[in-house]
Amino acid sequence: MARGFLFALPFAMALAACQSADAANTHMIAAPAASAPAQETPGLKQAVFAGGCFWGVEAVFSHVKGVTSAVSGYHGGAANTAHYDDVGGGNTGHAEAVRVTYDPGQVRYDELLRIFFSVIIDPTQANGQGPDIGPQYRSALIPIGPEQDKVARAYLAQIAASGLWHGRIATKIEPLRQFYPAEKYHQDFAALNPTHPYIAYWDVPKVAALKQMFPGEYKADFTRN
Repeated sequence: MARGFLFALPFAMALAACQSADAANTHMIAAPAASAPAQETPGLKQAVFAGGCFWGVEAVFSHVKGVTSAVSGYHGGAANTAHYDDVGGGNTGHAEAVRVTYDPGQVRYDELLRIFFSVIIDPTQANGQGPDIGPQYRSALIPIGPEQDKVARAYLAQIAASGLWHGRIATKIEPLRQFYPAEKYHQDFAALNPTHPYIAYWDVPKVAALKQMFPGEYKADFTRN
């Protein structure tokens, strides 16, 4: 099921359509703290995460202390196909992704990884997340620089060996290419559309899980772009 299918449905129908999938929050597992924490220099850093629909990825990271920006966009394909209608076809090479700007003095890259795997994605689901199926919804880490690359590879190996998830870890590391911000109406989507059926069913529980599982990292205010 693609996310766009839910646009035309009222809430009751959208909820029923999702009943065939796992409940929105059943994959949430407390990922372990990184055994190899990131060693980052002072100053704002950026990281790119692909984890299904970018609305939810942006929503969670926008509630993390130390995150100064979370921009929804496209990564992995060419400039001329970095548009929502094209990416939704699944043939552009792009993944819906979010570029996170953060202050490592408040939240390190490895801590962002822990949040990502705990409440945003099911790392065992390949080529999709939740109701969104297709390579454009794949989960991937896109490190920026050698330190993030080292930490990301170590953390993927750590969670794969943890036994916390039933199934093979499908999340991949992808090389950094150009990140293309999505259309304006996708930015801050959860904050601007809190009662949208998709947001209410799939993404509100993720933000609630962030608050419950990471109270020290959670902030009530939504960091807007």
